[in-house]
Amino acid sequence: MSTAIDPTTLEDVFHSEVLPALPHSAIALLQLSQRADVGPAEFAKPIEADPGLMGQVLKFVNSSYFGFSREIMSVQQSLTLVGSRAITNFALWNAVFSVIPNPKFGPFDLKSLWQDSLRRAIFARKLGRNLKVENAEDLFAGALLQDMAIPLLLKELPEQYQSLVERRAMEGRRLSGLEQEMFGWNHADAAALLASRWSLPQEFIALIAQHTQIGDLLDQGEPARGSACVALASLLPSCSELSWTEQAEFTQAFERLTGTDTKALAELFAIVDESTADFAPLLKLPAPAKSLASYLKS
Repeated sequence: MSTAIDPTTLEDVFHSEVLPALPHSAIALLQLSQRADVGPAEFAKPIEADPGLMGQVLKFVNSSYFGFSREIMSVQQSLTLVGSRAITNFALWNAVFSVIPNPKFGPFDLKSLWQDSLRRAIFARKLGRNLKVENAEDLFAGALLQDMAIPLLLKELPEQYQSLVERRAMEGRRLSGLEQEMFGWNHADAAALLASRWSLPQEFIALIAQHTQIGDLLDQGEPARGSACVALASLLPSCSELSWTEQAEFTQAFERLTGTDTKALAELFAIVDESTADFAPLLKLPAPAKSLASYLKS
């Protein structure tokens, strides 16, 4: 039974005063990423114009995640070695990380949300590469940003989300389904609206908007494999929870998407755990206390 309450539309919730603005440097990089006629020199300009971002990019490229044998000293060299998509997505992460609020909401922990987002992004990209999906870096960005609207929703609708969080714990259901019943929309719709307001690429917006629709995406077959990778990532366990509520749904969808069994999944999880441990310190995040691989043993 629907328990919809006011405000019932996302436009009511996400009015202009609520939405944070992305840094200019991130917007400029995203605009460049949509053009095929630009190279490292053009991408370097907005990064070099933002000293904070430039320092973060050089730290990112010189991290153990890439493992270059010598120190990379310039932004252009970083772009040449790592690629403009990887650098742009890293800049986008930094931008979103810096503007999303940290609501005072019960047990909610913003760092746990970013831990989840990072692990899901690494999983989606790795799975996409395994399946030879074009532009696997886009899958990284789509999975990274899929839950970015949740802190804003908690901040704007604290009483309603208190009820949803309690019901999720009692009923073991996905947050998106409970949101749909209460509001007529879910946090995927909210994140897609936020991405649209920020003029993010349409490919990212579609990946974000569809991340709760794993069944429909699997039914579409080959054309939707990239989106299915992002949606599958959303079923991974949260770093803040000891149990994995959606494990059966995840395993069934994984086997259907890849045509492989849990042995292949165990190998994939081991790689994702290692990459997450390498990547997390760059974003000043702790590595997840419980690895993905450990869920398969419990």
